[in-house]
Amino acid sequence: MIKGYLANGLFGLGDRLLNSLVAEKLRLLFKENDLDVELYLPQENLAINDKNSFASSEMIADGDDAYLNETDFMIAVMDGVEIDSGVACEIGVATTLGKKVFGLFTDTRQQGRENQQKIAALIADGTENQFVYRNLYVVGKIKKSGGIYSDIDSLNQAILAYAKQTKLVTKA
Repeated sequence: MIKGYLANGLFGLGDRLLNSLVAEKLRLLFKENDLDVELYLPQENLAINDKNSFASSEMIADGDDAYLNETDFMIAVMDGVEIDSGVACEIGVATTLGKKVFGLFTDTRQQGRENQQKIAALIADGTENQFVYRNLYVVGKIKKSGGIYSDIDSLNQAILAYAKQTKLVTKA
């Protein structure tokens, strides 16, 4: 069995819906390929993420660390104004543990990187940035680990290839 961990913000509706969609598609892909996968999605762990209840910061850290220690790979959603601070921490923990980290970065401002008008505007005036910035240390950690993908399908194909290559997912 292979174990995965999906890291993203989980408090806004948009994040929760994206998390559910990513998890659903990946779980379906593994099922279609007769592969055994367990995907941890923190928003499904109500023991520490039911906001009507109480979980201390230590309980949350211990709970998520337990899953990070057991996981084989992590999906890190990089969307938003900044990478979610919890996700950035989880990336650090996962890469330190030697886990494979696959980034999902769907921001449309990535498009048009070859557009000469956008490039010229940036060169002429650094405040006219038509693109999006992500912390380069965090980006580098993800690139060195599993790569960054701009859509769910290419992300899932990369994870599927990793799972098949590692032979961790053959059903007994």
